[in-house]
Order: sequence, then C-alpha cells, then structure tokens
Amino acid sequence: QVQLVESGGGLVQAGGSLRLSCAASGRTFSSYAMGWFRQAPEKEREFVAAIRWTAGSPYYADSVKGRFTISRDNAKNTVYLQMNSLKPEDTAVYYCASHRRWGTIATMMAAHEYDLWGQGTQVTVSS
Repeated sequence: QVQLVESGGGLVQAGGSLRLSCAASGRTFSSYAMGWFRQAPEKEREFVAAIRWTAGSPYYADSVKGRFTISRDNAKNTVYLQMNSLKPEDTAVYYCASHRRWGTIATMMAAHEYDLWGQGTQVTVSS
C-alpha cells in the first residue's frame, strides 16, 4: 500500500524558513503530479503549489508566489516545499497529495482531484 509521509513542520518566527518533505513509500506508486495544500483552523483546505514528476513549470498560489518553492527528487519519490519569508498567516497543517494527471492550474488547485493524501504536518509561524 502506497503512503505519503510529510515531515519538516515546526514552529518558526515570522521571516524564517522551513522545508517540508513528502515521501512516497510502498511497492508501486502511480502518480503524475504532486501538490501541497494547507488548512488553517476553521478554514477550508487551500492549494499551495503543484509540480509534475516530469519536466515543466510548477504552479503556485498567489499568496505564496515568490516565497515558496516546490521541487522534486524522482529517485527518492520525494517532493519538497521550501518556505521562506514565512508569515503568521502561513500557519496551518500542510498536506501533500498525489494526482494522476496534469492540467490547468484550476485543475491542480482542486483538492478533490487528488487521490492520495498524507497525514499532514503542522507549521506554526509566530509574530
């Protein structure tokens, strides 16, 4: 059974940085793209970034563009989210998810389109 396991969350001061990792484990992993989402208390889950396992430009939410960078290591079946210049409003549980295809940013922003999710990792940014 394939699992996605996030790590790297924690507590950081505003302006600081964190790097999240999402590793896929299991015998077979069928995925075309990966996404990062986040969910703050009493808010809906929101798209953060998405990347294909093949070449191509990733997508970012406007709220993180220029501060966050998504990347991948195909050999390790691992996706990363480098988060710089963190703000208190970035505080949330961050989830990675797997998608079986690539599409427009509107498609990749839709959480229900992803078929496998990790358990989440908490990121807290203090002011």
